[in-house]
Amino acid sequence: MNVVPLGDKVVVRRLDAEATTAGGIVLPDSAQEKPQQGRVLSVGDGKRLKGGVRAECQVREGDRILFSTYAGSEFQVDGEPLLIMTEDDILAVLE
Repeated sequence: MNVVPLGDKVVVRRLDAEATTAGGIVLPDSAQEKPQQGRVLSVGDGKRLKGGVRAECQVREGDRILFSTYAGSEFQVDGEPLLIMTEDDILAVLE
């Protein structure tokens, strides 16, 4: 199934959490924090400005992004957990 976001919404797949610490300690699933990084899967057609013109989104499909801890809404498609958020929830594009 393909998810096509509307307006300035972005669909993101959260990246996997680190399973070990820098010191080599293996963390159980219950101790791992949700990662704040993800990969953009699809992008809407942009925010509508005054006058009916659309502003193009600054992120593209495939971009690796950083977002705040509680950004977006979680949902599942074909058993895969995804996030949908506004472009304003994205803090940075990681290169």
